[in-house]
Amino acid sequence: MSTETVFTNARIIAEDRTIDGTLVVRNGRIAEISEGNVSQGEDLGGDLLIPGLVELHTDHLEGHYAPRPGVRWNKTAAIQAHDAQVAASGITTVFDCLRLGADEGDGFEAGEMHDMASAIIDAEKQDRLRAQHFLHLRCEVSAANVMEHFTGFEDNPHVRLASLMDHAPGQRQFADLQQYRRYYKPKRDLDDDAFERFIARRQAASEAYADKHRQMISDHCRKRGIAIASHDDATLAHVDEALGHGVRIAEFPTSFDAAKASHAAGLSVLMGAPNVVRGKSHSGNIAARDLAAGGVLDILSSDYVPFSLLHAPFILADDGAAGVSLAQAIAMVTATPARAAGLDDRGRIAEGLRADLVHVKHTDDVPVVRAVFRAGKRVA
Repeated sequence: MSTETVFTNARIIAEDRTIDGTLVVRNGRIAEISEGNVSQGEDLGGDLLIPGLVELHTDHLEGHYAPRPGVRWNKTAAIQAHDAQVAASGITTVFDCLRLGADEGDGFEAGEMHDMASAIIDAEKQDRLRAQHFLHLRCEVSAANVMEHFTGFEDNPHVRLASLMDHAPGQRQFADLQQYRRYYKPKRDLDDDAFERFIARRQAASEAYADKHRQMISDHCRKRGIAIASHDDATLAHVDEALGHGVRIAEFPTSFDAAKASHAAGLSVLMGAPNVVRGKSHSGNIAARDLAAGGVLDILSSDYVPFSLLHAPFILADDGAAGVSLAQAIAMVTATPARAAGLDDRGRIAEGLRADLVHVKHTDDVPVVRAVFRAGKRVA
């Protein structure tokens, strides 16, 4: 039986323009788009209708699963809580980050993330989830045990993205050792001598393991057709290294030069939406708004605040200095991430694509989500 939903009196944000008119959904797909209003259907009152957001990098699930040090929550309950917040933020496709590789008690035990992946897939099979969930493997290549954690994910069809991370001090995100000390020393609760020894161990591990693990993981991903992301590139040498590994996405470059070189080489430059909302990086690196103004920002990620993925595009569009239109800003959280992840059936409002849609009221401050639809079905 055919099902049809009509949205009218809407400002429809297509990838290259805004259409004041009507959109028809039929059997979960966008069937018709036309200018002007009709008498039947749901009147959006001039509000925006945008594509469902596509989130490539969020570790928000971790906060629900491990809400306090030493605490582990029921996985299914954690997944549902995460999913509900994601969907309510307008995100209809989410890549849940699973952290692989641990150092000195930092991270999860081998097997925990496999169990989490199974719980996500089971929740999907049981129709518990509002958004569609894929897996993003955050691989800490400087950790001695990252390949042990990676084992078992080789043939998981939900794995669609892997990032090659190295958080060792003195390079990339923490090129400034003083910034590293300010961030990690209180977290580790170590005295000065113990913390200096910790830094030395982390740097030695990076020297011993990072290059070979980066090569092993990227080789596997290329064979499987899994998109690869670099992480925290700071120099032109980092960008060249990423290109050699077949990287498609440059996550969180820490300098303008690295972002510019990545963009020029055809990589999609991804930055955190919280960086846009706050106006700066939490770790003291390049501001995402500066990359937008320089024309080298392609994708936004909610990272640790799901609603920021909807909030940030409106901030960019309303900020004349960024030089970004609303359609361009919305594409950073819809069309471009979908393409980068190889999802050609979503991310845009065009006839024949999946009807992943968000009804948004654009206010002068924070946008309001009125309704969210995934494949034509209302989920929030």
